[in-house]
Amino acid sequence: MNDMAYIEIQGRKIEGVIFDLDGTLVDSIADIGDSMNRVMLHMNFPTHTYADYRYFVGKGLRELIINAVPEAHRQDHIIDECYRLMNKDYGNNYINKTKAYDGIESLVSRLKEKDIKLAVLSNKLEEMTRKVVVELLEESTFEMVMGLNQEIPRKPDPQGAMFISRQWKIKPENIAYVGDTSTDMQTAKNAGMIAIGALWGFRTKEELVEHGADILLKHPLDLLKNSH
Repeated sequence: MNDMAYIEIQGRKIEGVIFDLDGTLVDSIADIGDSMNRVMLHMNFPTHTYADYRYFVGKGLRELIINAVPEAHRQDHIIDECYRLMNKDYGNNYINKTKAYDGIESLVSRLKEKDIKLAVLSNKLEEMTRKVVVELLEESTFEMVMGLNQEIPRKPDPQGAMFISRQWKIKPENIAYVGDTSTDMQTAKNAGMIAIGALWGFRTKEELVEHGADILLKHPLDLLKNSH
């Protein structure tokens, strides 16, 4: 691969692009919500709408569960049991309704053709992150696929993004980070990368702008319209 390959975005040479997964590459909110609601019903707790879950996700499974469980029941042993149940249920139902967003396959394919390095960095557990990428995306398209693990703190801590930067031997300022939440924009900013907000995802334009989005995209292929 030509290490000098790049696209230019806002006057910066971008040699690599890191994508968030949920709400950026794939629309997974229905499967996440369905699984979490089955856990809530099992625990005799109220369920939530998909609209609620769009704001519950983004900071990892444990935070999702804490958000979903009624405040009066957020004791550690209850959260731990919900975590166990959710892991099992979602592990069996993670691609019932989940699919790649329109335009994503074309975007990553065209970036790959330009020899731009590509990676996935998610707060979803690493095993599940890899499963979703394998099932719904072309895994070989991505040089690196990383989810939440014991070694690297969850986003917006920049360590995961910086690890990818070092592995690629590309300076952070030459990497674009594409995501749909404040967590993603903060991750990009903390790592010194260009922050690109995905408006097709789970959160609002206002949230992305407030947390530092350099560029907002209405459709995945708009990334290429912003580059040359």
